[in-house]
Amino acid sequence: MEADYVIVGAGSAGCAMAYRLGEAGRSVIVIEHGGSDAGPFIQMPGALSYPMNMPLYDWGFRSEPEPHLGGRMLATPRGKVIGGSSSINGMVFVRGHARDFDHWAESGATGWSYADVLPYFRRMETWHGGEPGEFRGTSGPLHVSRGPRTNPLFHAFVEAGRQAGYEVTADYNGQKQEGFGPMEATIYKGRRWSAANAYLRPALKRANVTLTRAFARRVVIEEGRATGVEVDRGGTIEVIRARSEVILAASSINTPKILMLSGIGAASHLAEHGIAVVADRPGVGANLQDHLEVYMQFASRQPITLYKYWNLLGKAWVGAQWLLTGGGIGASNQFESCAFIRSDKGVDYPDIQYHFLPIAVRYDGKAAAEGHGFQAHVGPMRSKSRGAITLKSADPKVAPRIFFNYMSDPDDWNDFRKCVRLTREIFGQEAFAPFVKHEIQPGAAVATDDQIDAFIRDHAESAYHPCGTARMGRRDDPMAVVDPACRVIGVEGLRVADSSIFPRITNGNLNGPSIMVGEKASDHILGKESLSPANSEPWLNPRWATAQR
Repeated sequence: MEADYVIVGAGSAGCAMAYRLGEAGRSVIVIEHGGSDAGPFIQMPGALSYPMNMPLYDWGFRSEPEPHLGGRMLATPRGKVIGGSSSINGMVFVRGHARDFDHWAESGATGWSYADVLPYFRRMETWHGGEPGEFRGTSGPLHVSRGPRTNPLFHAFVEAGRQAGYEVTADYNGQKQEGFGPMEATIYKGRRWSAANAYLRPALKRANVTLTRAFARRVVIEEGRATGVEVDRGGTIEVIRARSEVILAASSINTPKILMLSGIGAASHLAEHGIAVVADRPGVGANLQDHLEVYMQFASRQPITLYKYWNLLGKAWVGAQWLLTGGGIGASNQFESCAFIRSDKGVDYPDIQYHFLPIAVRYDGKAAAEGHGFQAHVGPMRSKSRGAITLKSADPKVAPRIFFNYMSDPDDWNDFRKCVRLTREIFGQEAFAPFVKHEIQPGAAVATDDQIDAFIRDHAESAYHPCGTARMGRRDDPMAVVDPACRVIGVEGLRVADSSIFPRITNGNLNGPSIMVGEKASDHILGKESLSPANSEPWLNPRWATAQR
């Protein structure tokens, strides 16, 4: 097998690149280890808790014991399926804040400022949220929509934020992220609109784009140039050749693993596993970041939450309604209201995110014991803690060592305490008086710094936003792995384009910026001029230096 471009990973960025490279007339082979994304568990938005807990669709990664979280090993789901993690995620769509991308550019990712990336966010989407204006797109492959917000709890959450003195925003993905407002999702006509549905299926209709199921073992590098990918297909080891370039888009977990197995990484670490060094890049696997969050849960005075469906008969009704009509409760991910706020004065843009959910339930589908309730997922956006992906073995079949080093920076504890206390204040507003019975988790008795810290240590969970393990930067930066054109430094014909290249984690969920990376990388790969920078001015709170809200 041979093509102009070989893409490893049919995930968020990989699907976007397959679409754009195929559209430009190039031949493309996409390698994906996972199988089909057909079936209601993936396609029905309301069933989101299932695929990320199913070995059929998830790589099943777990972190190493995290020393600052009581030695817990945290689940680290990554999609092992067509569409990658966009087929098993919560479908929440967040671009990130304008200042996130300006920081990328300031840290060496020249050409990736907000002005540079906004045109790609516009190109990639068809927005269903209202009049688009200068910030939103109207003709892209990715459909972005909003839930109906028929449950009064969604409005109570936004109104409580307003009553607490926070901003309200009509579009956090537009000019103004800061504030409380409606949440957006990659859902279209009641179905999960994954990168597979948006990009890969249309791409595969072209004769020049093909998908092959295989397990990528390593990049084949000959005389300093990537020439193909060694794969295991049905127990047979073979090489899929790339006439122009190999592009890794295998996730922030698997991309650094494949790079290291290919001889690209810290020379000392490669030597430990007997791997010949092709390029000594100590940044490979380093700079691992994620968002941690806690679930603040409250018992409901009124039986209006989704708990009424949390039984065999209720779930059967929701599923049948969706299968027959494409609508009903199952047509939403139920994340329909949200907020981005600043934790303190002197913070120039939001550093806390809220997902509001009208049921008290875990991501693995285990409901709160108390019945009717609701919750806010809350956590800091810009943790200073950094971890690493390293090899456990030179055997490609062995999962890498995933060590997030969560909460290793003292500032993270202070940030999380603020999250808990600010959340309690929001749920204490008049808008929630008809609905809040009492706090389930952590519970009113958890009040001191030490008590809140213990709760965080025992209950903080990953928001499943790992990134940064092959970060983008200047070619003379020893810790950069790719340059601003996504080319791997020190190897010809090899690029990385997925969430691995993020210099720093963005505000919110990462599916949106990961797809944007695939869109923008496509133009770099094709040697095209990048889209003209935008002149649109994002909103920053004029009181940020002196007020928290």
